[in-house]
Amino acid sequence: MGKLVPNRRTILVSLGITIVTVLILLAMDRPPICECGYVKLWHGQINDAGNSQHITDWYTPSHIIHGMIFYALGWWLFVRRVMGGENAARWGLPLAVLLEAAWEVLENTQMVINRFRDVTANFGYSGDSVLNSAADISWMSFGFYLALRLPVKVTVALVLIGEIAAALVVRDNLTLNVIMLLFPIDAIAEWQAAGGVR
Repeated sequence: MGKLVPNRRTILVSLGITIVTVLILLAMDRPPICECGYVKLWHGQINDAGNSQHITDWYTPSHIIHGMIFYALGWWLFVRRVMGGENAARWGLPLAVLLEAAWEVLENTQMVINRFRDVTANFGYSGDSVLNSAADISWMSFGFYLALRLPVKVTVALVLIGEIAAALVVRDNLTLNVIMLLFPIDAIAEWQAAGGVR
């Protein structure tokens, strides 16, 4: 079974995509770092001004999981279905970085920021700092790397652990975020509010 092993060229393309994304976000007037004026390795509150402003937070597991999902998508496209071959498989990482980068740009548009405020647990969301977006792309790449190196069963177990841990601690995770963004469910909103999330 083939793997999505990047080479020097595709790693450089991935870095290039990340740099372009940073420039786009700066052009969108996103703050380079938290407007509090400092950088933290970890920020554990999801509904205050520091959320999505620092290097890691309770949404970091979601970005790692993105990488695992994008690895599976790339494997399906480049190995199993469309292109095939070792050279094509090397483009899995740039595809993953492009998808994550596109999300980071879309996520920081006023339309999506308002949607997060209206229907998800992030009622105080004001968008990401550029540092946080760049870190999110890096964490996604780490998830991609884990999916490349670990057995599928271990990767799936890590996805489940990440989702369950975030749900138990902050009553939010990737699955709940997607559901609430696309098809808001009152029962989920009420459960999140009961835990002080909303």
